[in-house]
Amino acid sequence: MDKERVKKLVRELIIEIGEDPTREGLKDTPERIANMYEEIFDGYESDSELSVQFSEDSDVVVARNIQFYSMCEHHMLPFFGKIHIAYSPNGRVFGISKLVRLVEKYSKRLQIQERLTKNIADELFAQGVKGVVVLADAEHFCMKMRGVRNDATLTSSAYRGIYENKEEKESIMAMIRRRTPETSL
Repeated sequence: MDKERVKKLVRELIIEIGEDPTREGLKDTPERIANMYEEIFDGYESDSELSVQFSEDSDVVVARNIQFYSMCEHHMLPFFGKIHIAYSPNGRVFGISKLVRLVEKYSKRLQIQERLTKNIADELFAQGVKGVVVLADAEHFCMKMRGVRNDATLTSSAYRGIYENKEEKESIMAMIRRRTPETSL
């Protein structure tokens, strides 16, 4: 990302909406926004590090409540929530931090929730696991702040491998949805 260009564009935007970019509260805003964009859009440059695996096996591994923040590609407003990942290993498991990095890799981009869910499932499944389920629950500021101005949330899911089978899907969904104090589903 060219931070100097972003700063220039933000300054121009401030002018276009009718503000004075030299007034005290706004004079450092282009710099702050350029720094923020570098941070919140670093998913284009990041690596999920899924190649780091451990020689263990388990029937199912479930990671619940992975927090994420993303930016809607339609309105460039935030959406955020929790992602739940379940996978059936094939002799090797991933560290929990790798699943968090995988979520960050795709959430820190201009995105829609449905694609975010699919991207995570596809990359994890490509690592050779037997099956993957990804569930995402999110609130969208593009819906809260404008348009219909509603607090509805969106849930999206992706199923790969053995979890595409109806019986396996029902079994893994019951495990993911098992309520714990921190589980949002």
